[in-house]
Amino acid sequence: MRWSEIDSQVCSVARALSVVGDNWTLLILRDCFLGVSRFDQFQKSLGVTRHRLADRLSKLVESGVLEKKPYQERPLRYEYKLTEMGKALYPVMVGLAQWGDDWLADKDGAPIVYKHKGCGKITRLQLVCSDCGEPVTARSISPLLGPGVKRKLKRGESLEGDMDQAPVLNR
Repeated sequence: MRWSEIDSQVCSVARALSVVGDNWTLLILRDCFLGVSRFDQFQKSLGVTRHRLADRLSKLVESGVLEKKPYQERPLRYEYKLTEMGKALYPVMVGLAQWGDDWLADKDGAPIVYKHKGCGKITRLQLVCSDCGEPVTARSISPLLGPGVKRKLKRGESLEGDMDQAPVLNR
């Protein structure tokens, strides 16, 4: 399978990576969550070429993660704001940052910590069961085939190539 075909897989991770899996994209999103919204600000923060940055921003707008809004008429300039779809990536970004803090930080520690506005305490993202509230780990979850696969199977569609990881579902 080619990377350009990853969005057609019957796999939510593959489809998500087709939107946010390119070089620079997650760093652009990091900057968005830190308040960056203008092209020149992204370029200064990231040091990425204008061409690459324009390409990544365009793809994020096209996919619905960012929206492009004019902030100046002469010359015409735009800013990039997270859509609801983009804002929904926040737990992913915080989780990735925490993983980096836990496994890759240098001796100085985490570069950013997260303060909960409600209680004023430094907090960490925690995955919990939406029904009972218990913490969730890879060992406390049993992945099952969802409606997206079941419907395709019912229609007799082939999942060859998409379900290379199916044995994981049977652990």
